[in-house]
Amino acid sequence: MRVISGRVRGLKLDTPKNEDVRPTTDRVKESLFNIINSYIMDSNILDLFAGTGSLGIECISRGAQKCVFVDVSKESISIIKSNIRKARAERESIVINSDFKDAINKLTIQNEKFDVIFMDPPYYKNMFVQALENIDKSNLLNEEGIIVVEHDSNDEFPENIGRLEKSRDKKYGNTTLTFYKMEA
Repeated sequence: MRVISGRVRGLKLDTPKNEDVRPTTDRVKESLFNIINSYIMDSNILDLFAGTGSLGIECISRGAQKCVFVDVSKESISIIKSNIRKARAERESIVINSDFKDAINKLTIQNEKFDVIFMDPPYYKNMFVQALENIDKSNLLNEEGIIVVEHDSNDEFPENIGRLEKSRDKKYGNTTLTFYKMEA
């Protein structure tokens, strides 16, 4: 797994030894960033269920102002911190070792707003809708922001969750990216 573009292009990132974390493949990541590249420069990013931190680090490499990385796993947090050091992205990074609900509550209390929110929760655990509902209620997404959910292609998502509206799906074999924006 590597950084595809930007100031640390080509940097090889650490990955976990076990299979609990499914890093986003380079093919999916490249396609994803072709779709959302206009959102990245000078933006605030939330990498929820961050795993290795590769999506947030890709954003920082491409000019994001800040990325908050959230994961409940201590092993993932260790890998994220190592990858942040390798990318020399400490100034732009905040790492939170917490479950998504507590992290969303903490970020809401701090009045944080994000331009891009990545969600890649463990497959088959049905956390997607609950996380999207919490994001909607917390008002974490900027008006013009976007949420990207990476999930198994067999999962189906509602067209609307609160004020969030599905804007598109993009399928890559067993992986699908679903995009949500605030209703117009």
